Amino acid sequence: MNLQDALADGIRALGLDLPEGTPERLEAFARLLIKWNKVYNLTAIRDENQVLTHHLLDSLSVLPALAGITRLVDVGSGGGLPGVVLAIARPDLQVDSVETVQKKASFQNQARIELKLSNFRAHHARIENWQPAYAPAAPDGIISRAFADLADFVELTAHLAGPDTRILAMKGLYPADEIARIPAGFALERSLELTVPGLAAERHLLIVKRT
Repeated sequence: MNLQDALADGIRALGLDLPEGTPERLEAFARLLIKWNKVYNLTAIRDENQVLTHHLLDSLSVLPALAGITRLVDVGSGGGLPGVVLAIARPDLQVDSVETVQKKASFQNQARIELKLSNFRAHHARIENWQPAYAPAAPDGIISRAFADLADFVELTAHLAGPDTRILAMKGLYPADEIARIPAGFALERSLELTVPGLAAERHLLIVKRT
C-alpha cells in the first residue's frame, strides 16, 4: 500500500471528514519532511510508515478537540508537528508555530511556501518572549507535542492565555505527577484518550485552562 492510500485509510479510521485534496497535501508534506530530514535532522523518525503513524495520524488525532478554535499557537513543533498538519487539515484555522531552532523554523516556512498554506506562519523565537500579531487578543488554543513537562509548558505560555484559551498538551502515558504540578491559576479541564491508527501506544491530550 502506498503512502497516500495508507493515509486515506488512517483518516477514515479516525472518523475525520477533511477537505478534498487533504490526503494529497499531507503526503506532499510527508515527502518534504523526509527529504529535509536527510540533511537537517528534523525528526528521529525516518521510516515512511512511521512518519505516517507517529507524525501525521498522531497530529490528526487531536482535530476533534479543536472544535471552536480558530487561532492556534503551536509551541516547539520541530518539523511542523502538529502545526503544519493541522493547518493542512483545517484551512479555516490560523496557526502560528513558534520554534527556537532556526533550521526547523526555516523548514516550516518552506513547507508553507511549497504547500501554499496561507493560514500558517512559523516564527523563530522563544515562546516566553513571543506575542502573536493579533495581540492583545489571545489565541483560542496553544498546543505542543514537544514539552517534557506539563507544568513548564503552562508556565512558559501563561502570558498568551486568555480566560477562554485552551492549553493542549499531547502526551503518551497519563502523567498524573505532571498534572499535580500545574501552576496556580490553571487547572486540568479534561483529559482525552487518543487512538491513533497503527500506533500501539497510549496517547493522551490534556486540556488546561485558567481557573
